Amino acid sequence: MWCDIMRILALLLGMKAACILLVSSLSGTGAVNNSGRWWGIVNVASSANLLTNSKNVQLVLDPSLGQLNRRQRRLIRQNPGILHAISAGLHTAIKECKWQFRNRRWNCPTTHSPAIFGKIVNRGCRETAFVFAITSAGVTHAVARSCSEGAIESCTCDYGRRGPGGPDWHWGGCSDNVDFGRMFSREFVDSSERGRDLRYLINLHNNEAGRMTVSSEMRQECKCHGMSGSCTIRTCWMRLPSFRAVGDFLKDRFDGASRVVYANKGSNRASHRADPSNLEPENPSHKPPSSRDLVYFEKSPNFCTYHGKTGTHGTSGRICNSSSPALDGCELLCCGRGFQTQTEKVTERCHCTFHWCCHVSCLNCTSTQTLHQCL
Repeated sequence: MWCDIMRILALLLGMKAACILLVSSLSGTGAVNNSGRWWGIVNVASSANLLTNSKNVQLVLDPSLGQLNRRQRRLIRQNPGILHAISAGLHTAIKECKWQFRNRRWNCPTTHSPAIFGKIVNRGCRETAFVFAITSAGVTHAVARSCSEGAIESCTCDYGRRGPGGPDWHWGGCSDNVDFGRMFSREFVDSSERGRDLRYLINLHNNEAGRMTVSSEMRQECKCHGMSGSCTIRTCWMRLPSFRAVGDFLKDRFDGASRVVYANKGSNRASHRADPSNLEPENPSHKPPSSRDLVYFEKSPNFCTYHGKTGTHGTSGRICNSSSPALDGCELLCCGRGFQTQTEKVTERCHCTFHWCCHVSCLNCTSTQTLHQCL
């Protein structure tokens, strides 16, 4: 009898969790959304906003700025030198986001307010998925590189690979510490997520997808040794991919992102806990998303026109390519509204010559450029 009662209670708890996740996925709203609040440090991380220790090492942003939660500030205090890496990684991620979407209707606009990516992060669309993945990847990449450069006191190169690796090469050198980068990014970035709803699970999944991309794209580099430049033996180490390669990979995942729902798989043990592994494709005929796939739960807004509620800027005034049938073409980028053409004269330095020693002289060349701008 008691066993039957316990089974009923477990079933009720599972149904409660499923209902909470279903309601949140349908409404797209819930508690106050603090996801990605830490991104705001990119606009305030100046020398005037940093605390330092007795060795003049930057420790943490002034808590009054309110961009970091208590756990994030503790992580920075425990890892002197890491704040600069976080800020640099975020700058790199923003720059890459803008480059990847430079020809799209949504071109990764940012602001100088604490909500740096605007209201798009309050949604659960593809664009939000990319923002979470690229910023998580940026922190992972920058921290891993800073470790190998000796810029962070609590980590060094990854010396885990040692000894012979093959018949004519062995492990050595200074490998980028991607394991520490992933670990720190998971602790720091994911700590801004709160709740048990579908948005929470999707943000965690996309954060991890960004980190996994950096880790999986690591490449081996080697240096030759031998008499007279011969390569009788090589010393090899693991090097981080370029961040452009990370951005290209995540952009491909953006184009093939999976729309998902939460599926209660009926586990009686701790069934009230939200689990990212329970994310399943909305379309049953699609394959389940892998750990490196991006996922979302709602359709993207219309990026053609300005809309204050969704925070979309529209494409009016954007430069387009009148001869391109692709997404950067005037027909698609301007959403059928048409475009205006204007010419302007541009003066640039040209025919530069180096003179020994040591200066460069250039001529000024003027050309006429034709620009097409969306109405």
